[in-house]
Amino acid sequence: MTVDILTPDKHLFNGEASYVGLPGISGSLGILSNHAPLVTTLASGEITVKTDKEELSFNVKGGTVEVLKNHVTILAQ
Repeated sequence: MTVDILTPDKHLFNGEASYVGLPGISGSLGILSNHAPLVTTLASGEITVKTDKEELSFNVKGGTVEVLKNHVTILAQ
């Protein structure tokens, strides 16, 4: 799946990933390929992105996420 992580200041990540872990308001979320469509709010915490080569972590203060057609768009603070 394609993942984009954007903040007001910069584009933190753009690329293919096998897994995205998110800090949801009601608890942690895990997104895999072909996930059902979803729009939700993020809490403060850590976003984890697993690619074929590495595992990346990004700390955020909140935001929103949209999952649609194997594309994950994260607008983070």
